[in-house]
Amino acid sequence: MIRYANGLDFEAHEVTFIGTAERMATLPARLPGTRIERPGTGATETEVVAALAGQPQPDLVIAQSEFDLIAAARIREALGVPGPREADVLPVRDKVMMKAAASRGGLRVPRYLPLTSALAGAAIPWRGRTVLKPLDGASSQGVRVFDTAEAALETVRRDGLPSDTGPSGFEIEEFVSGPIIHVDGLAVDGTPVTLQASRYVGTCLGYAEGSPLGSVQTDTPPAVVEWTTACLRAVGITTSLFHLEGIETPDGLVFLEVASRFGGAGVADTFELATGVHMPSVQLRALSTPGASAPEARPAGPDARYAWFIFPGHTLGAKFCTIEGADEFRHSPLTWRWVQRTEDEPVSQALSYAEYDVPVAGIVGPAPTAVLEQFLRDMFASVKVTAVDKADSHV
Repeated sequence: MIRYANGLDFEAHEVTFIGTAERMATLPARLPGTRIERPGTGATETEVVAALAGQPQPDLVIAQSEFDLIAAARIREALGVPGPREADVLPVRDKVMMKAAASRGGLRVPRYLPLTSALAGAAIPWRGRTVLKPLDGASSQGVRVFDTAEAALETVRRDGLPSDTGPSGFEIEEFVSGPIIHVDGLAVDGTPVTLQASRYVGTCLGYAEGSPLGSVQTDTPPAVVEWTTACLRAVGITTSLFHLEGIETPDGLVFLEVASRFGGAGVADTFELATGVHMPSVQLRALSTPGASAPEARPAGPDARYAWFIFPGHTLGAKFCTIEGADEFRHSPLTWRWVQRTEDEPVSQALSYAEYDVPVAGIVGPAPTAVLEQFLRDMFASVKVTAVDKADSHV
């Protein structure tokens, strides 16, 4: 997925990969570099610093997962390596700090409160639908929507929270209605050098609750580029990939959240199909070779958009499933890639955006945005995924 060999010059750099056995197993066998397995039982930063004891100080520490960004910042601090520190990273990991930074940058954000403040009686400056979400979550895990803020707080007091994290790890915010877009790309020194806008078909929260999800590429007008640049600068994203989400309203875009990584599911693949730029390897080149030329993205014409889709398996309640109504879409000339589990192949019981974990996923295109969106909507209405007992699965 990362294509390290394309992004890193292994003759110019000594590269060390550190990770758990499970993650290290995903590295291509012929990839150069030193490999160190860490136990995966303690804090990431503690294990990595211990693994590097007695070795020369690295010049660069790169985290490939957004969940490792804070750990990487602590490793840099412990080893005296230049790069973002924890305070620099928090605005892209803590959703309260993120919205506060975006608001200071002049961007419209949903009104919000830390859950601890709301539970303590702080005035809630909005009425109506309210979102409860973890401060550092992703993929809408642990997110719930209530009719009112009062209903959210009453539920928390009565039933507790949807994770082991306490109230200090959650916030509430107003629900802002409108289509949700995402803008993906690479920023260098705080300016996006290549980017592509897309619009979700379905929602990430709907996917977490069991509905299919996809997105279709759209135009990326100058106003969206300007908004994206303002968002990145507000939260301090400098040289990094980004996955930015916003809500389209009659009064303009509302900042939802941003991650310092490439988007999940088919985002990176559709981005490359449309622009010719492979985001993960291009980021490695930008980080490891300061001053490297920016990637040359080809402009995607209005008839050459792509879309991705994914059907969840984590809410089926079973490891195996049957899929009906897929043939028309699977064999459509629009379908660029189709990945489907058989009845004998298990699906993941954990929420996942990976094609190999879910019942059905794929990519469609090239075609105009409207054609792709209708294709996804028709497919979502027609394809049915049904749980199958293991005893009936011929396994």
